Amino acid sequence: MLTKEEISEKVNRIRKENGFPLVPFVIDEIRYDREEDKLFIIARDRSDKSAIIGNSFVIGKLREELGVKQVTVYSKLDLLIKQKKLEKNLERIRGTFLEFLGPIIEAEFKFPPRKWPELRIDERALVFLSFNAKAMIGFAEKLGLKAEKVGIKYTFPKISYEPIDGSLRELFYPDEEKLKDIAKERGIKLVIADFPFDLKFTEDVALLNPLRFLHIGFFEAKYFFGFEKPARIDKNAMIDFIVDMVAEGLMESTDGANLIWRAWKK
Repeated sequence: MLTKEEISEKVNRIRKENGFPLVPFVIDEIRYDREEDKLFIIARDRSDKSAIIGNSFVIGKLREELGVKQVTVYSKLDLLIKQKKLEKNLERIRGTFLEFLGPIIEAEFKFPPRKWPELRIDERALVFLSFNAKAMIGFAEKLGLKAEKVGIKYTFPKISYEPIDGSLRELFYPDEEKLKDIAKERGIKLVIADFPFDLKFTEDVALLNPLRFLHIGFFEAKYFFGFEKPARIDKNAMIDFIVDMVAEGLMESTDGANLIWRAWKK
């Protein structure tokens, strides 16, 4: 695989040939996942990352030239932020029934690439089909959890789940009390959903948003777990949700803008 200097030369040439201004940027590291044929470029900071991506055009051209399946750019800063959160959350689960998440956290320390160990956890989980429903289900499945899926009526017609009453706002801001009560009634200790926090323990029930807990962004989750758009949404709640995700570094502003634009087209 090419060195970071050779990648830098290619990026500069692509920018020059296609009318993009030449701007300075620094690449700290190149990682290649041979098994998945994916190239990861680790830029120094977010401005370096933006220069390399070039409004998606530059990175697209680079992928074509290299002939790889996917090229993704991360900033060293974002990866350091992720590692700090992982360190904190690894400590938070020590001595709790969520210690089984330890191997996943350890694997995320090495990201990119993402290589999770196969786990078979003998636990049940209540999975609420919120905005990132496929990611919530996929997370439970990758851990081998027995997922009991519930969701607001008529929101995900392509997914089999038990419908429950609720507002469309709950797709983006799940009702903690309601889900906790459902879990307790069923003797379940873990609820997985798009909560506006990473992890909370309440009355012996753990409320977990795996994307926030592991600091996995929308783009990564879409490719790792898949993505299914809800059939019905609360548009105002969606805007608030996307703004929160962008602010926390879990969604690119361009992805957020595209999601909002497509929702308003309907």
